Amino acid sequence: MLWEGNESKFNTRQQEGTDHFLQKMQYIFQSILKLYYTIIAIIGIPVNLVAIGILSQANCGLSSCTTHYLVAMATADLLVIVAEVILGWIRYYYFFGSFLDITPVCSAIYVMICAATDSSVWFTISFSFDRFVLICCQKLKTKYCTEKTAAVVLATTCSVLCLKNIPFYFTYEPEVIIDNIPWFCSVKSSYLTQPGWLGFDWFDTVLTPLLPFALILLLNALTVRHIIRASRVRKTLRGQSKGEHQRDPKIESRRKSVILLFTISGSFILLWMIHVMEFLYYNITGIDPRDYNYSEYILRHVGFMLRNLSCCTNTFIYGVTQSKFREHFKSAVKYPFTLVTRSIHKRSS
Repeated sequence: MLWEGNESKFNTRQQEGTDHFLQKMQYIFQSILKLYYTIIAIIGIPVNLVAIGILSQANCGLSSCTTHYLVAMATADLLVIVAEVILGWIRYYYFFGSFLDITPVCSAIYVMICAATDSSVWFTISFSFDRFVLICCQKLKTKYCTEKTAAVVLATTCSVLCLKNIPFYFTYEPEVIIDNIPWFCSVKSSYLTQPGWLGFDWFDTVLTPLLPFALILLLNALTVRHIIRASRVRKTLRGQSKGEHQRDPKIESRRKSVILLFTISGSFILLWMIHVMEFLYYNITGIDPRDYNYSEYILRHVGFMLRNLSCCTNTFIYGVTQSKFREHFKSAVKYPFTLVTRSIHKRSS
């Protein structure tokens, strides 16, 4: 009996030590999240605004069709940062308990987050499909790869996705009511049990990001296969298979287009991969995602972190792959410092 009592005390102390360690680790991880999302907000908003401004001028050597897609993608990324990072995470860390936490307001914010995220993803898919048509479908490209078609596709996609996310507003209920004011957002139990809501949740998850993930992989695979075949044919026709190395303007133009496509879609795949794998893990194993352990909790948030990082990467991709965009971006970054220098010179003179 004495040994059993000592073992019980030891187990209690061990559990208390484990709980203290987990609390400390969670505090450290939350501090990392707070710093991370603050940096994302500080960098992401001006970077995307500069990208929108530069691309809207249509002097980066890109077609009007491509420019439309890139501007739309940058705008959607900016909205994701505003909705999810600022109104979601920054609100939680810096303005917890503000009017943004009133139930109707935070429900509307969640709808904005879902609509902006879906638009960001599906604009990337639309751009990938446009590049696929341009490279692989010679007969269709003259009709499809136009400025008018891009505007119609983007407007239709945005409208449908906004309508699709409206039901999310009705999936939340207040956690507490103070002075007849509902505060905070808690998912209704009916959303997790009723067949209609369960079906809608599956439809939402398949639509973003499972289907886009599969479509990007498929489109890229088909594009690569077409490029390899077309390159072999052109080299044979131009005599390059015999060792005559000549510059082929068509291949050079296609290469630039392919680099832009693959870097954008590749970045999307890498940064969304953990989020997709986590979803598949919970649905294949049948584990309730609310019953995760600490390591699964960290993995879940790392997936969110990388997903939100994807909203800041496209501008840097443009800078790496497009020389004219890089020049305009450097000028935009230097412009505020130039103004300050000029004002100092004027005052000193």
